[in-house]
Amino acid sequence: MQVYFDNAATTALDKEVIEVMVKMLNENFGNPSSIHAHGREMKTIVEKARRSVAKLLNASPSEIFFTSGGTEADNMAIVRAIEAYNITHAISSPLEHHAVLHTLEELEKAGKIHLDLLRVDAKGNVDMAHLEELLSKNPKTFVSLMHANNELGNLTDIKKVSELCEQYGGVFHSDTVQTMGHYAHDLSDLKIDFITGAAHKFHGPKGVGFLYINSRNKIKPLIYGGAQERNMRGGTENVYGIVGLAKALEIAYEEMKEHQEYIQSLKDYMKEQLTLNIPDVKFNGEVDADKALYTVLNVSLPCTQMGDMLLFNLDIKGVSASGGSACSSGSDIGSHVLAGIGADPSRPSVRFSFCKHNTKEEIDFVVATLKEICNHK
Repeated sequence: MQVYFDNAATTALDKEVIEVMVKMLNENFGNPSSIHAHGREMKTIVEKARRSVAKLLNASPSEIFFTSGGTEADNMAIVRAIEAYNITHAISSPLEHHAVLHTLEELEKAGKIHLDLLRVDAKGNVDMAHLEELLSKNPKTFVSLMHANNELGNLTDIKKVSELCEQYGGVFHSDTVQTMGHYAHDLSDLKIDFITGAAHKFHGPKGVGFLYINSRNKIKPLIYGGAQERNMRGGTENVYGIVGLAKALEIAYEEMKEHQEYIQSLKDYMKEQLTLNIPDVKFNGEVDADKALYTVLNVSLPCTQMGDMLLFNLDIKGVSASGGSACSSGSDIGSHVLAGIGADPSRPSVRFSFCKHNTKEEIDFVVATLKEICNHK
């Protein structure tokens, strides 16, 4: 049996997404920047996708900019906003995705900002009182906090963060890559400056994402070379990817409530079965439905003798899962997120992440496999 529980890393393409992309690949090939009929047709297709994404997020189409993915979108928001507003102070958390952390750290190394990292508790929750304290002392601060942690699944109250930023004059960016397509984002209500999305996290294609820039913000491009994306991103548009992104997000919103309930039931079932079958199993981060992303369960296992070989053994037995962020795979450095919450380094941790295609039968297989590996027969 082969099972896939690494949906926080990437998801399978929806069949309807494949169909719309293949149709485009077969029938359309013009450059959206060309003024002839073939180009105008492609430009219309791109703008239709932009309007679709904007409508779902309750934003204006002029606030949506397509990118190569979440990492580029994060970089663009962080680098260009800090530059545009002459910001010299930034706040983030030690548990952010490296697309955010490394970008801010490089800006600090270059002497452009001073970076403060918020205190986090043993569950991985950011200290909101610490955030307010830092904001009150440092007007005109750039704040970057993700909506849901990609390794732990912890949810951050970004509405509260946005209110604090508005109160103290901060600029707020949130990496919403893990929650886009899984939660409804009403950007007319959420007072936020920048959010990011990546299609492959919600059953769309890889290599395409978007950056939302609130209309009150004016920043320069990160990539120069053309007038594409209303002069905000040089380079010929990935039209096929953009069409796939828009379709995938449309499907995600149509099926959101049903999938939230179903996937949460899978997560609860796995937690229950692991607790019943593996003595001393623990869970990293928050696991309550109102505090954590319903697609992620980070499991700390007692089989200390396995160490880094646990994921290898799971893979051999047909289970695809992750030890943390997929972007750290191949690195000999352990998870900065688990280190940040003080997780026991002697206990191997596995991130299981779910999607609408997973089943309880697959969970039973994973639990039995873990039981065997950890010698709890």
